[in-house]
Amino acid sequence: MKWILLNGTCIDASAAVVSVMDHGFLYGMGLFETFRTYGGKPFLLERHLDRLAQGCETLGIGTDTLPDPYQLRQSISELMKANGLEEAYIRYTVSAGEDVLGLPTGKYSRPSQVLMAKTLPEASGELYTHGKALQLLNTRRNTPEGSVRLKSLHYMNNILAKRELSSYPEAVGLHAEGLMLNADGYLSEGIVSNLFFVKNNQLYTPDTACGLLPGITRGLVLEMAAAEGLSCEEGFYTWEDVASADEIWLTTSIQELVPVTTLIDGSGALSLISGGRIGPVTGRLLRLYRQQTGGYHENDNL
Repeated sequence: MKWILLNGTCIDASAAVVSVMDHGFLYGMGLFETFRTYGGKPFLLERHLDRLAQGCETLGIGTDTLPDPYQLRQSISELMKANGLEEAYIRYTVSAGEDVLGLPTGKYSRPSQVLMAKTLPEASGELYTHGKALQLLNTRRNTPEGSVRLKSLHYMNNILAKRELSSYPEAVGLHAEGLMLNADGYLSEGIVSNLFFVKNNQLYTPDTACGLLPGITRGLVLEMAAAEGLSCEEGFYTWEDVASADEIWLTTSIQELVPVTTLIDGSGALSLISGGRIGPVTGRLLRLYRQQTGGYHENDNL
């Protein structure tokens, strides 16, 4: 990633700077969205920008200077071209901008904006047929900033969880995702993913009251399931609930729907889910998702 867009200007990434008085740096006051392209076009961009705008309203960050979807698409296209990318992992960050040292009560009117694009991480076809592992973590999901978690610049909880995950040799060897419970011991979310599971043909996913980030892909999966006549209950579940599931999958904007076929509990014990392969409900929803992105192919062999 050589080039980024800083406040609308394409600049060498090594030369890009923001002020030490930016409240994104001083107090974590800022938000970001990550998403990917299909055919060079950002997927579900309007949904990401709507979530960002709602977060800005909560944090008192003015949105007058932020680009509309058309303008941001143009900027993304420019940035991808500058970096020689046909497809990309995109991160769009909005921080509060410069202000006084101290805690202001008024609105931030001059936010800083950073647009980054990098190569999409490689994902083998086997990931979507044989799935990945999910490690139960001791690190608890912290409480949200307000009534609903924001995708904010304050990511300490996730980083601590990632460091804990890296301390388990079995999880590292299996390239596992980490699963956090909330303070009450209920399932919340992965380090960078939302969680779904199936038991007796009923779909389940943790409620947003469990402290999770209401992911964009999570929302789309809920809509797709409803359209297919698949009931999905949002509620309060335990590790024992997910350990007895018939199918499990994770959702992210970058990796779509990823089946979980191995669970690792706190003692390091492994258990197999769905016979070690993607389950029928997971496969059905993944095919529907890829149809929406244009990334579906008949030979996906899901």
